[in-house]
Amino acid sequence: MSSSSAAPATLRERAVILLVDDEPQIHRFLRPTLEAAGYEVLRADTGAQALREAARRPPALILLDLGLPDMDGQDVLAQLRAAAGTPVIVLSARDRAAEKIRALDAGAGDYVEKPFDMGELLARIRVALRRERGAEEEPAVLQVPPLEVDLVHRRVRVSGALVQLTPREYDLLALLMRNADRVITHRQLLTAVWGPAHTADVQYLRVYIGHLRQKLGAAAGALVSTEPGVGYRLLAKQEINTLDAK
Repeated sequence: MSSSSAAPATLRERAVILLVDDEPQIHRFLRPTLEAAGYEVLRADTGAQALREAARRPPALILLDLGLPDMDGQDVLAQLRAAAGTPVIVLSARDRAAEKIRALDAGAGDYVEKPFDMGELLARIRVALRRERGAEEEPAVLQVPPLEVDLVHRRVRVSGALVQLTPREYDLLALLMRNADRVITHRQLLTAVWGPAHTADVQYLRVYIGHLRQKLGAAAGALVSTEPGVGYRLLAKQEINTLDAK
């Protein structure tokens, strides 16, 4: 970490993170890095311990491994989400699309595969905490340069130029922008935009995403990232760029 990471933490950065993983090396690696970034870290090695810690001192965010020794991580996720609305980022070596979809549909805010880049993980944490903090005060205009979405007037601009979208294309983009840097599954997108009767129409969704990317142009269209077999993510590119510049 650079010297800038050791700068005095803001109140936001002093948020408590519960790290749930049964691998000691993960704790040895992640804890000092998270603390250097200004977070307070609680440790849990099992699912039962995670549930106790979360109840004893509710964290601002949970980093959860799915491969726990006493409980399936998916069950732990379900219980954590049922008890509170704490954002959860899954850290797992399970790379099957079905596992990702199950975790995201169960309420995980994000899914990061091991091995992961620490800079990207820190950016994902910042995004999750910012989203949680601002959930009740959504801005009228969402911006991920060069993309801008005016939620009040349902207008989309790329580098200041107005882009004409169909109502469905706009609804897709607005949902992705509201959840920038978070994976939204095919089922979630289809249900939100077309309704629960269309959850199997994945190919239909792909066609709409293709049209959306074309209309946004190369730079903005590239922000709509495909998560193979899972769904889509609107990349908050400035998060990664800011971190890389340190």
